[in-house]
Amino acid sequence: MARRPQLIPWRTAGRVSEDQTSADDVVREIGWVFNNETGDTLDLEEFTGTGDQEIFAYLTAFDLMGEDVGEQTLGEQTLVEIGSGIGRMTSGFSRAFGQVIACDLDAAFLERCRQTVAKFGIVERLRTVHVADGRTLAIPDAEADLTFSYITLQHCDHDDALSLVSEAARVTKPGGHIALNFRTWTGIDVLLWPLGKITRAAWRIPKFGPWLARRRLASRLGWQANRLSPDQVSKHLDTLPVRFATRVIYHSPQRAMGARSDAELRTFDGVNPSHWWLVAERL
Repeated sequence: MARRPQLIPWRTAGRVSEDQTSADDVVREIGWVFNNETGDTLDLEEFTGTGDQEIFAYLTAFDLMGEDVGEQTLGEQTLVEIGSGIGRMTSGFSRAFGQVIACDLDAAFLERCRQTVAKFGIVERLRTVHVADGRTLAIPDAEADLTFSYITLQHCDHDDALSLVSEAARVTKPGGHIALNFRTWTGIDVLLWPLGKITRAAWRIPKFGPWLARRRLASRLGWQANRLSPDQVSKHLDTLPVRFATRVIYHSPQRAMGARSDAELRTFDGVNPSHWWLVAERL
């Protein structure tokens, strides 16, 4: 498998996490990857608390919390999380859903994720899947009632991100939903995009690259490896063997968002102006 530069800070963070004595230390040392914060006062409880606030806000805004999402209650459903990291959102998911399948490209993250869920969630409901190639999920077809991904697909190569969209559709049951977060183009990308490409190239430099990959600013510049518009993702969905009964695009009220006529547009204050969400029900 070719070495993908956009994955370098995640691999580096995984190695750093293995060297820490506790999950609290992981949060303090590599917040530059997970939540863009570092500091001696941070701890795992605060870290997972931010995840709890976000996931339930999103699930409520996307109409995925009520009885209308299916015949089963959330406690009977299976959720697949693409890009779990060390479990910032996974812990809350494990308390709400009957089974959570946490997927990540770094095995060290998944081990820390299990520790996090054991402390703040229900670990008996957790299963982990290592996404070693960064693009496919070792999960059977139609396994999930909900497949969810937040601030992950923007870190993937363009083709890998679309491959994971395909995988999300494949592993979701008929009548289930996908809820996937993307980043799209903004005016500042005139500067950010070339700087990001330069940063990713610098990560390949022996000795210097791994050091640079641990710097917060360099990670923020380099890890945004693609921009995908609603139209690009919709066109990709049209190539898949599965079909969707509904497609809803959620975007910030501060940002106009174009979409094809087969997708409904809705706004939600919790969406970053540079982000958008696809929430779709599989037929």
